Order: sequence, then C-alpha cells, then structure tokens
Amino acid sequence: MTKPLVIVESPTKEKTLKKYLGNQYRVASTVGHIKDLPQKEFGIDVENRFAPKYVTVPGKQKVIKALKAAAQDAAEVYLAPDPDREGEAIAFHTADILKKKDGPRFYRILFHEITKKGVQEALAKTESLNENKYKAQQTRRILDRLVGYEVSPILWKKVKYGLSAGRVQSVAVRMICEREREIQAFEPVEYWSVTAHLEGENPPPFAAKLAKKSGKKLTISNEQEASVVLDELKQADFIVDKIVKKTVKRNPYPPFITSKLQQDAIRRLRFSAKKTMSVAQQLYEGLDLGQGEYVGLITYMRTDSTRISAEAANEALDLIRSTFGDDYALDRPRFFKNKNKAQDAHEAIRPTSVYNTPEKVAPYLSKDQLSLYRLIWNRFVASQMAQALIDQQTININAGDYLFTASGSTVKFPGFLALYQSAEEDSEGKGKNGEKIELPELSEGMRLTVNQIEPKQHFTTPPPRYSEASLVKALEENGIGRPSTYAAILSNIKDKGYVALEKGYFHPSELGCIVSDLLVENFPDIFNVDFTAQMENDLDRVEASEADALDVLNRFYQVFESRVEKAADHMHSVKGVGIPTNLSCPSCGKRLHIKVGKNGPFLACEGYPECTYSRNYTRDDKGQIHPVEPAHEAAEGEICDKCGRPMVVKQGKYGDFLACSGYPECKNTRSLNGNMKNAPSTGVKCPQEGCDGELVERKSKRGKIFYGCSRFPNCTYALWDKPVPKPCPLCGAPFLVEKTTKKEGTVLKCINEACGYKE
Repeated sequence: MTKPLVIVESPTKEKTLKKYLGNQYRVASTVGHIKDLPQKEFGIDVENRFAPKYVTVPGKQKVIKALKAAAQDAAEVYLAPDPDREGEAIAFHTADILKKKDGPRFYRILFHEITKKGVQEALAKTESLNENKYKAQQTRRILDRLVGYEVSPILWKKVKYGLSAGRVQSVAVRMICEREREIQAFEPVEYWSVTAHLEGENPPPFAAKLAKKSGKKLTISNEQEASVVLDELKQADFIVDKIVKKTVKRNPYPPFITSKLQQDAIRRLRFSAKKTMSVAQQLYEGLDLGQGEYVGLITYMRTDSTRISAEAANEALDLIRSTFGDDYALDRPRFFKNKNKAQDAHEAIRPTSVYNTPEKVAPYLSKDQLSLYRLIWNRFVASQMAQALIDQQTININAGDYLFTASGSTVKFPGFLALYQSAEEDSEGKGKNGEKIELPELSEGMRLTVNQIEPKQHFTTPPPRYSEASLVKALEENGIGRPSTYAAILSNIKDKGYVALEKGYFHPSELGCIVSDLLVENFPDIFNVDFTAQMENDLDRVEASEADALDVLNRFYQVFESRVEKAADHMHSVKGVGIPTNLSCPSCGKRLHIKVGKNGPFLACEGYPECTYSRNYTRDDKGQIHPVEPAHEAAEGEICDKCGRPMVVKQGKYGDFLACSGYPECKNTRSLNGNMKNAPSTGVKCPQEGCDGELVERKSKRGKIFYGCSRFPNCTYALWDKPVPKPCPLCGAPFLVEKTTKKEGTVLKCINEACGYKE
C-alpha cells in the first residue's frame, strides 16, 4: 500500500499542506468542484423525488484521472475540502468517483486553520462524511436550478433572450429597485437650524444648537419662522444652565464574521465583496513567508460565529501585555455570544497566530493581502483589549424661552481604540469637516458672549442608495443568502446588467426594474424577502437534521409550479405589447410603450407597424420618462453612398454609427469614424483579418471606456484593455495591452495570453 492520500480542493492549499505533512502523506487537489448539474439541460428528475443528475464538470477529466491514480493503492483517503456545504459536496463527489470494491477507507477532515497545529488536530479528529450538510448543499442547488431553468425561459419569451432569474439574486435586485422608487417618490421637506457661536470666560469659542422652546422640541419649518426666532433671540441673555459630565465605558467589537469583514473591507479598503473573499481565501490557504515556508495566516473565512478558542484569546492577551502594557490587557479572555447558535461550526475570522504581526509578514504579502490581514489582525487583538473610557460633556444654555445644547467628548483612556475604531468612533467628537470639537471650561450660571447667531436652511434627504457594504448588511439582516453567497450575489447582479455600481452605490438599470417588476407580479411569494429568508432557514434546518430535504423541496415546488404555469400564459409581454407609458406618440398620437430590444429598453408606438416611431429614453430624478432625440447634427452632410438619402445616427451595442434614413428599403451603414471627436485613435491597426480599420477609444452605454474598431458596425472587434502600438518581442504579436493592478501597477502585456510576455 502507498501512503495515505489527503485531498483538498485548492492547489494553493495542496502546496501548504505538503509542507506540514512532509513525506508521510500524499496530497492532491480537486481544483474546485468535479461534479455538478449539467450546464445545458435541466438535470433534475422532479417526478423521482427531485433526483439530481450529476455530470463531470467540463475540463475536469484530467483531474479525476490524476485523483484515481493517486488513490490507486491508498488504504486511507482523507477528504479535506473547505469546511462548509460546498466543501462537503466536493468531498462526497470525490469519494463517489474513488470508491471501489476493496478500495480505500474514507475520512472527512476539517481544516479550520491551515497551520501545523491545525493540520495535526484535524488528522487526529477525523469524521464521517456529513450527509446532512451535503443534503443542505444539494437542496440549495436543486432550488436554484428549479428557479433558473423554469423562470428564465419565460423571461426569454416575454422580455428578451438570454435573461436569467435567480432565487436569491432576484430578491437583491428587487431590494435595489424598491429603494430607487422610494428615492424617486421622496418629496424633500424644508427645515431650519439655528446655531449660536458663543464664548465664555475661557477659550476656545464654541457652537451650540437650538433644541427646545419652553421645554418642548422646536421645529422651524421656513425662513419666516426662523426670522421670528432670531428676533426673539436678539433680546435674550445666553446663560449656562446645566453642565453634565460623565465617563462612558465602551467595549470592543467581536472578531469578524464574514458579513462584517466584507462591510469593513468595502468601507475602509474600497474592496468589493468578491475581492474581499478572494484575498481572504489566499490568506487562509497559505502564503510563502520566505524560504518556502507556507503558512495559513487566518482561520476559515466563511463563518457566522463570533466564537474564538481560549488558546487564541490568551495568546492575544500575552501579546497585548508585552506590546501595550498591563493597563490595556484584560485579567481573563473576553468571549462573545453568538446571535444564532445554530451557525457555530467555525470560529470567528482571526489570525492563526497573533505573533504573525502585520509588520512581520509585510515583506511577503501583496498590498491587498497586507491591508486585509491588518484589518483582521487589528480587530481580533482589539477584541481582547481593555474597555475605552470616554469623557462626555453636555452643556445646556438658556436664552430666554429657548434652550441651546453643546456636546463634546474626549478619550480619557483609549483601551482597544488604540488599535481598532469603527467609522462612527473615528468621527466621534469631531465636526462635519473632521475638526476636533473642544468645549471650554464653563460653570453653571455663567453669562456667555454671543459672537453670531447663524440660521441655516436644510431639506430632508431621501433614503440612500445601497452601497456594497449596506446591501450586504441588508441581506444579512433580512436573512437573504449566507456568508458564502454574499459576494456571488453582488457580482451576479452586476454582471447580468440588472444593476450598475456608480460612485460606490447601486443604481438599477431600466432592464433590471422591468424584470424585477414582472417577477414580483407573477411570483409574489417566491421572490419575496420573507419567503427567501425562510428558505435559508429551512436549509439550515436540513443541515442540522431538523428538517427533511424532500419535504422542503415539495413545499417549495407546490407553490412554485402553479406560479410558473400561470406566468407562462399571463406574464405581460414586453417583447410584444410592451409596457404602456403616459406619453403620446408625436407622429400619430397613440400611446408610447416601453419595449426591450437587443440593445436594451426603448420607446415604441403602440401603432407599430403602421407607425414606426421609436426612441431611446432616460428617466429624471422623479422617474419620469424623457425620449432622447437622435443627434442628427452628427450626421450633417453625410449622404448614403448607395441610395443618396441622408444618413442618421443610430445607437448600437458598441456605440453610435451612421445608418441610411431609408431603412428598411436601404440597409446601408457606416462608421462615424472621422466624425467622432470622442474617439481618439490608439495608433493600433485592427487585428481582424481583412479589416483596414484601427482601434479607437470608445465608451459603452454604461460609460465604461473600451477600444473598438473604427470600421464599426462593419467590424465589431473590441477589447477592454488599452492597446499600445508596440509589437511583442517574444512572440511577434502586433501590439501589447496596458493593464493596471494594485499589486503590479501599470504593466504592458502581450495580447496573446499563451505568450505570457510582460514588462
């Protein structure tokens, strides 16, 4: 018999494990999932208890062959994919392809941290494959397949080919669209504030806000009311009525769970949720800290638990005493209660050793890896530090019948704040521009000097659009998705064009809102926040052996099947009839409808084909529709070289182009090329065979820069990276492309990926 075989899902983790296991074990990796539902067919036998049909993931035949060869003579196979539902599915499918008569014994091992100690503990504590966890993963996969494969074709028929619906992601799009409608419907309300700029016997001067009149909260609605208040204050004496001083104790936050890590990384590091999880995976699986020493720097990064081991907490306390002093250390470790006891399979996200300080590992990490590791390290160590002591002072000032207040705070003892502060704590005690608010020493009964009384007009503001951080928070609070899915949800809704992330905030696309409205109207319970949250709870109960997977699927499908049948017949056809608007056609007077074409939504007359009026459109801040007239001036002097009619500007997938006004009788088109002032040339010839155009800078409909052929629409060659007129010295490719990353900065790479040249 050969050595025992350990199978993980990642080549990086394989490399790290080989270091710890030495020559006593063989190590191989599945490189992710090796089996899944088929890509081009339904793959679920609904009549046969929802039996899934698993097939080999395309491209994994060589991996499976290598795994079988590695396990050929092994008596023991340790299955060690990630310790979550997806990892359990990989373990089950791996065991399934390797099992044979008189074959190896299979053991499940869970690496919560990839360190020497973590690996030894996992091997000493082997488990059986967890069938309930696998059933939970399989049930989720079946649910997602049912929704995707049965709802998406309805959207193809009613709206546009290629659209898709997702059990969870469609709910996220719904939340974003509903927030946009709230913003559009919002009517601002005017109000005024009054600030008194005062000075006591001792510096510095300070500001106080008007709060009450005659003991009741005061609201000033307009300039006239503000003027009355100002007139009355001119005669008033400003006298200190009451000074309240107190010291507040503040406890640190618990170590990160997945959602909180994503939110903090988005706010502080400007990482996307997807990038956060990608970098965290690198830190978990292991990095080379010099001389081939691979070390997993953090514990498993998909967790809902704030639990930490006593050993890790005590190690942190020892470091705090030696680095910060005894005043900053607790007498005994601080532990945190979990909100959901069922989600306690893993510890919180923490460094595998606090002695791997950010400064120590900095030379071996990329900028992104170090930034995220520092965030995780700081939050964990801070969670074991002493409370912060905050001195707070509130001053009440009487001015006749009016009451003004001023408040400020100072840090008496920083405690954990010396290492980690939330955004709120960082801005506490500061003004709007970040300046520190200082209050002078005052005494009750002291008369104050009035330097200025400042009235200011304000308007109430609508609810903010979701950022990535606030959407993750909202998904978490509503029970939508789980830690392992947040990043994928956000990535999917962007990639599918249902939403766009502009200046850090999600804006729904017109198509996104059209699809969302149709899904909510026809599947009111399936794409409902509460219903989706309950399904997530049901999956948790399946994993905990508190619910039967088949019962969960049957209950879902009873509701879902009837909705699908009804929607197939009754869902409104945007592709055909369109969505009515309140606008009249300027050509014939009939109503304009919203339709969806290959280039997105547009306005068209309901009288088509008798009336062929159509326009692109935009919406204003209130959601009102405004047709966009074509830019005829851009086509001035342009005549069709086939029929002699004027050329007009039209919008295509890759930008504007010239088309004959005699369409459909004449279908001649021509590139705007020389007429486009906003299409600077790159000096690179189009590589498409037989094309004599050159690559120019263009802008997509969403405003993103790309580079396309000047012969568009006759040639549709395009790429995102900027082409540079410099041939590859290695393979002779006609040009290089410019790429900029945080890790490498700006580099030139060969357009031929197989070449790999970079400078």
